[in-house]
Amino acid sequence: QAQPVESGGGSVQAGGSLRLSCAASGRPFSTSQVGWFRQAPGKEREFVSSINSRGGWIYYTDSVKGRFVISRDSAKNTVYLQMNSLKPEDTAVYYCATGGIISTDPRDYDSWGQGTQVTVSS
Repeated sequence: QAQPVESGGGSVQAGGSLRLSCAASGRPFSTSQVGWFRQAPGKEREFVSSINSRGGWIYYTDSVKGRFVISRDSAKNTVYLQMNSLKPEDTAVYYCATGGIISTDPRDYDSWGQGTQVTVSS
């Protein structure tokens, strides 16, 4: 299975931007559906965005629509999450996951990265 590895997290002020990357080895990444999830302290893991293997199907949770953009570069086996106009409520550990179907349900993803911390200060 493709084992994803996230990078690009950090600390920014509100209104700033970060770009997260999700790279994978093993099974060809180009055939995997990829989802981004996040988990804030004391909260459940929540769906952020997902993209299908060809990049033609994309979903966002309502709270990030118009601010976050997901994309994939199959040649680099990498999926990106461009996060703009960040808010303090975006603070969380962000996880990349791969699976066989595109979904907003974390149970549909079978391989998870270790996560990358995003902290947005006001």
